[in-house]
Amino acid sequence: MIIAAADGSSLSNPGPAGWAWYIDDDRWAAGGWARGTNNMGELMAVLDLLNATADAKDDLTVLCDSQYVINCCTKWIPGWKRRGWRKADGKPVLNVELLKDLDDALRGREVTFEWVRGHAGHTMNEAADERARAAATAYRDGKPVNRGPGFRPGTPATVTRTVLPPEPDDTLFAAEPEEHPVVALQRSLLTDEVRSSPERLDALLHPKFLLTDARGKTSGKGRTMAGTGRPLGDTEFEEVAVEELAPFIALHRWRRRTADEVLTVASVWIRNGDSWRLRHEQQTTVS
Repeated sequence: MIIAAADGSSLSNPGPAGWAWYIDDDRWAAGGWARGTNNMGELMAVLDLLNATADAKDDLTVLCDSQYVINCCTKWIPGWKRRGWRKADGKPVLNVELLKDLDDALRGREVTFEWVRGHAGHTMNEAADERARAAATAYRDGKPVNRGPGFRPGTPATVTRTVLPPEPDDTLFAAEPEEHPVVALQRSLLTDEVRSSPERLDALLHPKFLLTDARGKTSGKGRTMAGTGRPLGDTEFEEVAVEELAPFIALHRWRRRTADEVLTVASVWIRNGDSWRLRHEQQTTVS
């Protein structure tokens, strides 16, 4: 059996992006683009892994920290394909060329996908993440990318299940999720364009907004806006999850990565009509 971790990284998302898969120190690969998204990197890591191991007789287990990639490969692709690569609401599927190539690469393969929690000390996931981030950084800095040694056959074994059904039921795809509106709003708050605009900040922050930073210091809306005009520099946004606690309250969990630190952030958004405003943000430093 081949067990590999696959991961992607994008600085600023979208921005300089990288992907990587990792089996061990002698079998890994990485690459990227001058501009891409986290999801593009995550998908490309799996695609390159599938292509690299296409001639191997071993079954393959892919470890991912992206539920999006796992659902694409195990649930959504067949339904999208039958609908002409459109989602249940009729909108075009994003990253369609990568998804089409994944569909081809998965056909006839014995592949198991397993979710692992990102940035939680999983050795193989951390190795893939480190290499993907290094590739994205190399594209940002205009330096050569370390593409790794590639694949070398390992020891064969057996796998217990195949997760890609040959004839999936259409009902599996009815609940396909869309990106929640607060994700795009949260991402915009990390851009210099929004951070330098008092009008846009005022529209996004609730009048009773409260920030508790990683050092335990609290700031209201006025103090937060006064300190937001400074550029953030290279900041990577990593989506975790959005949960609607009520029809008008959303809890958004995400990560903010800079050269100096990684923060896990819990943001509470409140909806008024069609508009969402950030009510509270709690930051915690990742050890």
